[in-house]
Amino acid sequence: MNGMINTNTENNERGLLPYPIILAANKGEPEAMKVVVLHYGSYMTSLSMRKLRDEQGNTYWGIDEDTRDRLRSKLMQSVLAFKI
Repeated sequence: MNGMINTNTENNERGLLPYPIILAANKGEPEAMKVVVLHYGSYMTSLSMRKLRDEQGNTYWGIDEDTRDRLRSKLMQSVLAFKI
């Protein structure tokens, strides 16, 4: 993709990714894929929250890194496989 990718999605009321970003990510452009992953990062983090236990047996809410990594990987696979 030529030039800088505009990562500002705040101008869009619904926070949707611009079509050129999706198209570039679908074609395997690394910077565009990074924008897609960052766009959905907080959502993937919230889906990854689990009750965890520390060494003393205390329960707390934390991020299950394996779940977040799987979600990130599945998102990237889906973007690349999407038929445009």
